[in-house]
Amino acid sequence: MAKKVRSVRVPLELAELDLSALVRECASHLRDLESAVLLTGQGNREAADALVKARRADLGRRVGNLVWEARVRHQEAARNRETEKKASEK
Repeated sequence: MAKKVRSVRVPLELAELDLSALVRECASHLRDLESAVLLTGQGNREAADALVKARRADLGRRVGNLVWEARVRHQEAARNRETEKKASEK
């Protein structure tokens, strides 16, 4: 039986994650999975497997890119706050 998770620590960088873009990527992936099911139903299993394999790699790359962009935005915001803090001290 699986354990219940009471809390999860999420890095601060992910607060900047573009959730709507993440949902769009997942929706696109689901459409491709539906296409793969249709291809399998039509007897073209090899094409369905190739589509799923390609889209899985593509989804991972795109989600990774979204996380990277969020991290960059977070770092820029932190730098801006630090610059403003130094400017206000002078």
